[in-house]
Amino acid sequence: MAQRKPAPPRAVLEQIARQVAAAEPVLNIAETEVLGVKQPAYVNAPADLRFLLLKAMEHGDKTAVVFEDQRWSFADLAARSVAVANTLIDRHGVKPGTRVALALRNCPEWMACFLGVLAAGGVIVPINGWWTSEEMAFGLEDCGAKIVIAGARQIERVRPHAGRLGLTLIAGRGEIDGVADTFDAMVAAGAGKAPPELVIDTDSDFAIFYTSGSTGKPKGAVLTHRGAVTTILSFALLGAALKLANGDQEFVDGDPGVLVCLPLFHCTGSHAVFMLSLFSGRKMALMRKWDAGDAVDIIQAEKLTDMVGVPTMSHELTLEAERRGVVLETLQSMGTGGAKRPEAHVEKINEVFPQAWSSSGYGLTETNALGTYNGLGEYQAKPGSCGAPLPAVTFIKTVDEAGNETPTGEPGEVWIQSPAVFRGYLNQPEATADVLTKDRWFKTGDVGIIDEDGFLFIVDRIKDMVLRGGENVSCLEVEGALAHHPDILEAAVIGIPDERLGERVGAAVLARDGATLTDEDIKTFLKPHLAPFKIPERFWHMDGPLPRGGTSKIDKPGLRKMLLTEGEAGR
Repeated sequence: MAQRKPAPPRAVLEQIARQVAAAEPVLNIAETEVLGVKQPAYVNAPADLRFLLLKAMEHGDKTAVVFEDQRWSFADLAARSVAVANTLIDRHGVKPGTRVALALRNCPEWMACFLGVLAAGGVIVPINGWWTSEEMAFGLEDCGAKIVIAGARQIERVRPHAGRLGLTLIAGRGEIDGVADTFDAMVAAGAGKAPPELVIDTDSDFAIFYTSGSTGKPKGAVLTHRGAVTTILSFALLGAALKLANGDQEFVDGDPGVLVCLPLFHCTGSHAVFMLSLFSGRKMALMRKWDAGDAVDIIQAEKLTDMVGVPTMSHELTLEAERRGVVLETLQSMGTGGAKRPEAHVEKINEVFPQAWSSSGYGLTETNALGTYNGLGEYQAKPGSCGAPLPAVTFIKTVDEAGNETPTGEPGEVWIQSPAVFRGYLNQPEATADVLTKDRWFKTGDVGIIDEDGFLFIVDRIKDMVLRGGENVSCLEVEGALAHHPDILEAAVIGIPDERLGERVGAAVLARDGATLTDEDIKTFLKPHLAPFKIPERFWHMDGPLPRGGTSKIDKPGLRKMLLTEGEAGR
């Protein structure tokens, strides 16, 4: 069994990180202009994300991805990716800047298509695999992607809109009737060809990730190559510093392998799991859907060292391992993101997996998932914190309503600055201006406190959001869908605290006089309009108008207090 290694204090780790950055040319830091603003950046970094394809080629015959009966080496993944790139160019006219939507559940083909689009110079648009047909139509029309690589279920949701939007549908996995191409056919057509030779500007777009904000419909966050490369190199710098602090020995014993249980269409899955694995040569074992028993089996069978998931997953895995009486001796790291892990969960992980470090982090789609990291011994000491900024080009502060930095220990809105911060929201200049300052500080909408050691604690949310099991749900979007019901006069959506998921979606509704509405009636009405995770799980049927404040807006804090603290209003 691997032994839990002693962890260096954060101040020591940051000092070592600065030494590593100065000594390693690719990690050298200097001030440079990023999207019109001068700031510290990795000035010798690879220009674009195609360097990950080169990394995959370097890892060669090492196992890259395992999924059910599929087992690809890094060389296999690279070869398929290059073949997809060439066929996208030759058959489908992809060129630098062409947007290609990818609507697939986790599978090896998702990875090859992602890399293939990048190698062709395209801009990848990962689509949430759980979106409804209506939501997919909105995203595709908003981003303007004409090529859609999708799975069978996703293609059936997209197909009704293909004619109106002029879409080319490509089967990303298996054979599907009525499509223009398939993954297997693209690989066969492009096999043996050299990677396309293209020039890609480092500050050009690499992806558009849709994120649920507080303003209703999902917003397309436009991410650049430099931004994503910054995230990868920042985690690489942290890893190199840990290695040096460990006597120049790897901090993880054995061949690294990670359980991929997060969706790859989210930034944590694509960046912190997939792209970091390509960079480091870490094996990825994919799950079709989350099941704690399956997770235990896969970790044991593949001798995995890492797991990255939402707190629910790590807790359920811990309880399942305890039930079976196994310690999963190869497992050495259990990271979480997307929601705060309850402190009791940290204690339970320490009890069941004495050899494994638990960790937490904080980042957003708009920051290419880059932000803070809290791991090793510090996470045990400060389990309520999401950590300190990753070295060495990420800066975080908390500010008051006037934009002034708040003192240590005082709450304020969390602002983040780094070269990883996004370009802006697609087609939404006003929304972009609301969250980006002139010197490119990103206003997160989260309220935090920074302690005397520089560690961030998230304490509240300015954004009107529900954070359900790592999925952001816009209250305004759900309220908008409820407002279309002919029998609903008013609706307000709130988060219901939940130990397993962090929050569940709840809604208070006021029906018109004489209407009889059941919870199931409302859920049935919402199904075509909202992905399942956005549909409220709890309804309060109000007897009178919802409470309002002085500005005539619904008083959400008062409503939460009424419904969650003092019992139900209405029936």
